[in-house]
Amino acid sequence: MTTQVTPQTPAARLETTEQILALTQRLAEVFSLESALRDRERRLPDSELHALFSSGLGGITVPAQFGGADVSCATLAQVVSRLAQADGSIGQVPQNHFYALEVLRINGTQAQQQRLYQEVLDGVHLGNALAEFGTPNAHTRRTHLHRSGDKLLLSGRKFYATGAIYAQRIPVLALGEDGNEVLIFLPRETEGLTIIDDWSGFGQRTTGSGTVLLNNCEVDIDDVVPFHTAFERPTTVGPFAQLLHAAIDQGIARAAYEDMLAFVREHGRPWIDSGVSAATDDPLTLERIGRISARLSAGDALLEIAGLSVDTAQHNPTTDSVAQASIDVAQARAYTTEVALAAGNLLFELGGSRSTLREYNLDRHWRNARTHTLHDPVRWKYHAVGNFYLNGQRPPRRGTI
Repeated sequence: MTTQVTPQTPAARLETTEQILALTQRLAEVFSLESALRDRERRLPDSELHALFSSGLGGITVPAQFGGADVSCATLAQVVSRLAQADGSIGQVPQNHFYALEVLRINGTQAQQQRLYQEVLDGVHLGNALAEFGTPNAHTRRTHLHRSGDKLLLSGRKFYATGAIYAQRIPVLALGEDGNEVLIFLPRETEGLTIIDDWSGFGQRTTGSGTVLLNNCEVDIDDVVPFHTAFERPTTVGPFAQLLHAAIDQGIARAAYEDMLAFVREHGRPWIDSGVSAATDDPLTLERIGRISARLSAGDALLEIAGLSVDTAQHNPTTDSVAQASIDVAQARAYTTEVALAAGNLLFELGGSRSTLREYNLDRHWRNARTHTLHDPVRWKYHAVGNFYLNGQRPPRRGTI
């Protein structure tokens, strides 16, 4: 019998882009207030994420035919970037939620879409259990489905399970009975499912990106969605996922930049050779700020271009449109990686030694950027871009490009 999952609090319904962006701004202003404290104390943002998903933001990508706002990818990137600017960890948590919804859109049956989309519109939060340790490479899975009598069981061990600790369903990437990959929308209360809060990374400290154990978890066949076929034909699953990662990095970069401006204004001192009495008049400080400001604006532009490209490919998924979307997103992803790290570093260069004091916790921006940008190597994104434009070689179809 199909299991229905219900949220703690029914979600609001959002309809227009203007409504969505205004709500995002209001939530971001609240989330930013104690973001430094949450990071310092590793205080998990349970109430903040509850507010996020009860606000209706979790359902904004649900197609209009199922009652959702069907927001554009360009707008979704703005939403994720603004949330990440407020708190890098909070900004990352919904990434896999929206990724699972994209897989559902691409590969789910109409019955699965109807049921799971409705749950999400009601406020259900989807976590993730995708990645694994101990395999030859990041794309190899050992978690698997198997039969025991008339039961379909799931066994394995996952890590980097961002958001799972907060979620009501945990989409699990596993090998199906035929050896092909599937995505299982596993209810949180499933017997044999254990979520361990053991994430110890120095950045993105409150994402809950720890371990998920799956010990003969009984699976409802109606919760199993094919995964591998999303990459056997042109789809936007890969560029969609990477677009949101780029948005997270851009948001972290913006947070570092805004804190840098505030710190230089309030605490900065000019260098002795500058000939000025205030850090805000130091010519070399102004030059450095001007450079990073321009780079941030370029990041915003690349993110918008990439979002519009993914929108185009969603509406008309051809070999060429999906390849172009992947390349446009790869450019944005590589660029925002570098800008996020540069902004986090420049904060200390211009803030001086005082900016390193623990009470300010300004190092969280660089730590968050360095941790999050390790998802996929930038060097291979630049390789894909160069190979595409020089040799006409389309990028591979997978979730990392």
